[in-house]
Amino acid sequence: MSSQEQSVDPLAPGAIALIGFGEAAAAFVAGWREDFPALSPRAFDIKTDSATQRDSKLADYARAGVAGAMTAAEALSGATIVFSLVTADQAGSAARAAAAALRAGALFFDGNSCSPGTKAQSAAVIEAAGGRYVDVAIMAPVHPKGSKTPLLFAGPHADAALSALSALRMQAEPVTGGVGAASSIKMIRSVMIKGLEALVAECMLAGRRAGVADTVLETLDQTFPGFGWKQRSAYMLERAMTHGVRRAAEMREVAATIEELGLPPSMATSTVAWQQAIGDLRLDARSVGESLEARADAILAALAATRGAGGAP
Repeated sequence: MSSQEQSVDPLAPGAIALIGFGEAAAAFVAGWREDFPALSPRAFDIKTDSATQRDSKLADYARAGVAGAMTAAEALSGATIVFSLVTADQAGSAARAAAAALRAGALFFDGNSCSPGTKAQSAAVIEAAGGRYVDVAIMAPVHPKGSKTPLLFAGPHADAALSALSALRMQAEPVTGGVGAASSIKMIRSVMIKGLEALVAECMLAGRRAGVADTVLETLDQTFPGFGWKQRSAYMLERAMTHGVRRAAEMREVAATIEELGLPPSMATSTVAWQQAIGDLRLDARSVGESLEARADAILAALAATRGAGGAP
């Protein structure tokens, strides 16, 4: 059996490496450790290149029980399974860094929120280095399900990918088509999911400033009964506050996806603007409070302060 066909054992010592160690990677590791306490993945995150962020990231590694590496090559040394879980704008760079140190036949799970075109470019880099590229789409928030979060995956190495992901007890489903098939589903779905967050932000912030938010919410509940607009709106504002910058990067990839399909990405680009504007405020949603009113007022105050300082949210 050739290295391009062989299965790999994700539970073998040193088998798993992670490139990028943010929310998704930490959630996956926590889930794996519940099922496999002896699992010992390695991780590398470019934040350790920054003197101001290094200690915080090393602390993240320690809390998660992973072996932190100072370079991608160190993390990938001997690994047969690599999960790339970086921000969308860093996905290509992560693939190139991994390719330089990738073991022949290693499975490279690209779980980043990128357009099919971006994934195809990364696939070419990984395959040229002798790796086996897998297009992965993470289809729900990673909390609370962690490593059991639903995944879609696609590409020419589907059988080996399914074997490895199943061994890790991950909830992964193959989709037909080549590299980019899973990404297309995630990207096009994000037009609605992230776009709805942006619509809620504009609607609720305007409503709060005009003093009519409660009435607007009442009419929305009448038009779309059962949705729970107030609770969901508070949650969506928290998502933008906490992850707006990352979501904006993803939505740029969504816009690229729409353009690749020959359509104008009007909604996607507008969503970028709101997600970036709220994310750039760097608000701590936990300290603000859980109510819609508290979160909306905190965003409005920060936007006003930014405008007063000459910013352009």
